[in-house]
Formats: sequence, C-alpha cells, structure tokens
Amino acid sequence: MTHTPLNQSQAMAEERMVDEAFREVLDGYLKSNHRKKVEIIERAFKFAREAHKGIRRRSGEPYILHPIAVAKIVSQEIGLGSTSICAALLHDVVEDTEYTVEDIEAHFGKKIAELVSGLTKISGGIFGDRASAQAENFRKLLLTMSEDIRVVLIKMADRLHNMRTLGSMAPNKQYKIAGETLYIYAPLAHRLGLFAIKTELEDLSFKYEHPAAYEEIQKKIEESEIGRSRVYSDFSAPIRARLDAMGLKYEAKARLKSVYSIWNKMQTKHVPFEEVYDLYAMRIVFDCDDPAREKEMCWNIYSAITDLYRLHPDRTRDWISVPKANGYRALHLTVMGPDGNWVEVQIRSRRMDEIAEKGFAAHWKYKIGEGEEESELTVWLRTIKDILENPGPSDIDFLDTLKLNLFASEIVVFTPKGELLTLPAGATVLDAAFALHSELGIHCIAGKVNHKLVSRSQVLNSGDQVEILTSQKQTPQPEWESFLVTAKARTRLRQAVRRLHQPLLDKGRQLLSDWLSTNAIPDVNPVITKILGTYHAANRDELCYRLGAEEIMLGDFLVPQLRKAGETPPQNTSAGRGIINKILRLGKKSDDSTQAEPPAPRKIDTKKVYELTDGPDGPNYVISDCCNPIPGDDVMGWVNYDGSVEVHALTCPRAQVLKAGYGPRIVNVKWPAVPAERFTVHVRIEGIDRMGILQELTSLITTHMAMDIRKVNIEALNELFECDLWVRVSDVSVVTDLEKKLRDINGVQKVARIN
Repeated sequence: MTHTPLNQSQAMAEERMVDEAFREVLDGYLKSNHRKKVEIIERAFKFAREAHKGIRRRSGEPYILHPIAVAKIVSQEIGLGSTSICAALLHDVVEDTEYTVEDIEAHFGKKIAELVSGLTKISGGIFGDRASAQAENFRKLLLTMSEDIRVVLIKMADRLHNMRTLGSMAPNKQYKIAGETLYIYAPLAHRLGLFAIKTELEDLSFKYEHPAAYEEIQKKIEESEIGRSRVYSDFSAPIRARLDAMGLKYEAKARLKSVYSIWNKMQTKHVPFEEVYDLYAMRIVFDCDDPAREKEMCWNIYSAITDLYRLHPDRTRDWISVPKANGYRALHLTVMGPDGNWVEVQIRSRRMDEIAEKGFAAHWKYKIGEGEEESELTVWLRTIKDILENPGPSDIDFLDTLKLNLFASEIVVFTPKGELLTLPAGATVLDAAFALHSELGIHCIAGKVNHKLVSRSQVLNSGDQVEILTSQKQTPQPEWESFLVTAKARTRLRQAVRRLHQPLLDKGRQLLSDWLSTNAIPDVNPVITKILGTYHAANRDELCYRLGAEEIMLGDFLVPQLRKAGETPPQNTSAGRGIINKILRLGKKSDDSTQAEPPAPRKIDTKKVYELTDGPDGPNYVISDCCNPIPGDDVMGWVNYDGSVEVHALTCPRAQVLKAGYGPRIVNVKWPAVPAERFTVHVRIEGIDRMGILQELTSLITTHMAMDIRKVNIEALNELFECDLWVRVSDVSVVTDLEKKLRDINGVQKVARIN
C-alpha cells in the first residue's frame, strides 16, 4: 500500500470511479430480499473512504475499491445483508488505520464491531511465516467461524477479490497465495456449500500455478465449443420436449466442467484433453412454490429422462433424501447420450439451486426460525470447534488432518437407534466410534455392521448400520491412527495415547538424563543418535517411553562409544534439533546425522527469479525425491533450513503444504536453458498384447530416439499388457515426444508419465 498525490482531474476521475463502484453494491442490495437499511451502508462507505483516503493498492488503484469489491461479493455472490456489507466495507479499517474496534462500535453498533473485530484477528492472510503461526491463525479463523459464520464468509469474499487481482503481485507471492488458497480456502468454500466461489478459487489458483496448462485447456475448450454445443443440443432436445409436455416451468443448461477439474481429471486418469468425455453436465432447475412437492417433482423428471435414455445404474446420487453436510440437495443421474458417451444430469428446484450456488451458510441461522431442526452445517461447526479447543501437538499434522475432512466426499451411516452420522468416504468403525463419543473410540474393541461382527478397522459404506462394541480394559494404541480418516478421531486418539504414555515418558526422560549425567556423557545429537540406533528406536520419545516402561535398559557397554561420540562438535542445540525434526517432517532425508556443523546457509532473495544452474561444483539446487520434477515441468523452489533450494513440481502434494505453511521461503525458479544432467522418468504404457510388441517398444526408444533405458517391467494378462519404463531424458519435451510416438504403435492404448 502506498500514498500518492494526484492532480485535480485524476482525483475527480477516481472519485467518480469509486462512487460508481459503490453504486453497483447499493443497486444489487436494493434488488435483494433483505430489509433495506441503505442509510447505515452509506455511512459505512463514507467512514471507510475517509479512513483509507490517499492509500493505494499494489496495483495502483485507490485502496477503497478493495473493500467495495468485497462488499459486492458478500452481497451479490453470497447473498448476505446490510450487517455483513457494512463489515466488509470496514474490514481493513482497524488493521490499516488509527481507528479502533471501539470507534466502529460507537458509530455502527455492537454486531458490526464484532464482525470487524473477528476479521481483524485473522487479517493479513491466515498464515504467518512459520507453520505454528499458520496453524494458530487457522484455528482462530475456524473458532470465529463457529461463533459467527459471517466472519468467514466475508473473509472468503476478501480472498476471492485478492485472487482476482493477484496479477499485480510478485511471482513468489502469487505461488504462496495461490497455494494456500488451493490448500485451505477452496476446500473450506466447498464445505460451506459456496460452489461457485470454490470453483473460481480453484481456477484462479491453477491459472497462476500452471499458466501454460491453463491457457492450453482454455484454448481447447474454445476450439471444441461448436461440436460440444451440437452434441448437447441433440441430447437435450428430447428432454426439453418431455418437460414441456409435463407443463413444468424450468431452466435447462449445460454446465461445463471448470478448467481446474478438467486438468485434475487429466492428471489423475492420465488421459489427454480429448479423452475427458464428461466435459459438461446438464442441469435442470425447476420452479416450485411448495417445498413439500420438490422431492416428488425431482423424481418425476428423473422418470421422464430414464424413459428416453439408458441409465448408468451405479451413478445415481440422491442428495434430496440425505443432503450433503453443507446443505446441498439435488438428484444426480448419469445416462448414455446419443453419441455413446455418458452424460450427468443434475435436477434441482430453484431453492436448491440457490443454496447450491451461494451456500447453505447464507440461509443458515439468519433466515430460519429458532425452532428449525439443527442443520448438518451447525453440527460440523461444533465438531470443528471441539477439535480446535483441544489441538494436537503438531501444527502441520493439525492442518493435514483438518484438510482430510474439508475436502472429503461423504458417506452417511446409521446408529442402532436410527441416528444419522455423516462421515468422510473411507471412514472406519473406529472413526464412527470417535464421532459418537471420545470414550467410545478409546475403549472400542470391535463393531457390528449390519448386525455382523467386524474389526474396528472395517471401512464403512453409505447406508450401513453401525454398533460400537467396547471394553473398559481396552486402551488406545498409536497404530490405530493408520486406519483413521477423520480429524476428530486422530486428534482424540493422539491425546489419549499421550495421556496414557506421559507418566512413562517422564520417567524414561529422567532415567536417560540421570544415566548420561552419572557416566559424564554429554546430551548431544551424536550421542542420542547412537543410542537410538542401538535400541532401534525411531525417536527420542520412543526411546524414553521404552526406558520408562522397562522394556530396555541402558547398559555400561555403551559408555566408551558414547563418550567418543560426545567428543565430536555438537551438530545442533535443542533449537537446531527442532529444525532438523522439521526438515525430516517435510520429507528431506538426512543420511549422516553425525556430520560436522553445516556451513552457514546462503542468503537467497525470494523476491527475484532464482536461476537453476549446473556449475563446475554441481547444481545450485536439489531435486526433491517426492515428485522428481524435470526441466520443463511447472516447478517452484523452497529455501531449505540449510539455505539450499529444493525444487518441487507444483502438482506435488508436499508443495501444496509448503506453499500454505512456509510462504516466505517460496522462490520462483527458472530451469537452465541447457540442462547439464539427465533425469530419470517413469512412463507407463498399456495396451492390447501381441507378438513382438516389446521389441517394437524397445527398438523405438533405443534405436530411433537414442534414449537410455534404465529399467523395464512388462506383464501380460488376458490379452492385455502393462509396461513400466524408466528412461533418462533431458527435459519434458523429450517425454512428450516419446509419449506421442509410443501412442502410434499398433496396440498401444494409453501412455502416461508417472510422477
């Protein structure tokens, strides 16, 4: 933000631009069904305009245009009323100017002041420079959300406008903001039922992370528009005729998949754009004045469509009888179109459509009576609050487990009394036990699913009836975590295990400390590493627990070698050990834990593009082994704790965590023009088996393309073959060329690079 003087004509032009932008907010508000409180909105606008006077955004425009844009999103895209519009206009006043929350309360009342206060607490992006600050701020965000969800809805609007204007930011900032948006905000928007906002956040994040891929998919969508429209017209005409004959008032349209979801499908299914067949879905939105008749009308339309087209039996989704946790209701079916491809049809009433697009949150608590049945969303918010008030020890783990639930597809199971439980797909009997009560989870020994005895690790399916069997003798075990998927269950299990182990852990720590002191051995990293290796313990806590439980004892035979290990210069202090633990948690391997203290790290300017080079002393970067990117891939750099630059593919799940949690360490990197070294890539080929196909494959690679094969596995079964190749290449263009030539071989059906 900057202060810049203007001449008179520029100032007048800007005044007009600001007035017009605010007029658009007011006009949209006046068309809504909210009570018209124009006076307080105008006062909030004048107050914010005066407070931000002379301040500019990084793009050069007056700062007040940002709060106005946020207020417009809050009003017209989320559907909130005057209180939220005022809070959106004032959301940066307390943080960026001399005004306080008390000033806001004096001018606009307690409720608006509370919203502004909530927004100020989570301002400046939800993530700090360290992972702990990031998780702590996110905790604040969600705790505030469970008190007044409008705070988070306004924050979502703020993030959406920041994403829409991200082009004016430096590349490393773009990566950080796009990364945390994709990692946290888009899943949160999904969970809150803000479908339109979730889709736009994903597309904008993708646009800044993979600009070339984004442009390419956009271009292909435009090129295929005419053919797609013709196919949709042929498919929809008979349906329209049938609905017209039924006398329905409705709107039918093709809903195109977003650029991000098309790309996601291409990545997960390893198919080119041309093989993504479900590019569009048909959406039918009908008018119905009586909510009690909505379900009946949905099924009538379903019946009409299945009279015309063949139904896919496994792809019907009834979100009317059992709505999603975010309030989403619709009936989905998939039928075979005239061109032989499957087409999804979504059937909704006008009310369902509004909730689906703008979010159940807009209808929640502020528009329904107090006597209304508690919504799934309210239950979810209470669960989140429950987790947040009793957080686990590791902040990164906290974010990862919460992320599991934010974006999970759902199943619905029943208790023996007929109560509904909404759980993420893949949830087990133990997840259900913890969802019902922590004590049930801690003492769970098994379960009964549909009256049949099963283990606590049994994965549940929608519609299952689940009964939890417990025993007071059962104690929680750390290995249970391997089959838990819900954040609540993981958090509660860790707390229970910690409570159980704490006395033995404390006893073991004291035994270790006394033994080292008695034998005059320093408590330094090389010494502890030696002990861990001797007793095959994964970390210090495990060693101390086993000592406390008397599973192991420290013997005198260790003393001479430990004294020798203690003589080498200590590699790290306790603070250093914390850093090494962080590195290990981020997947960086440390092969020699007893090496001398590393040299001082290089200072790297993260604001500039970092040139990856291969000098005489080797490359100035490290290729991460979690995703193995090669030149030509979209990548980012992460400045490690030792000052080295770790290169990650932007699609790498680890990169998502790094961008979200360690934004200031992200650096925009550029591959060398001519890479000095070669990189190994894994390519999978699938097709119809025939005599001599392996010879053709290897001949193409070694003779015609002069490539070095490092490894090959081929297996044929039932006339089909699958071949895994590892070859050495210089950059991604070579891989693209290889894939193209392999697809031309007779019998090859599918070729994909595996990261």
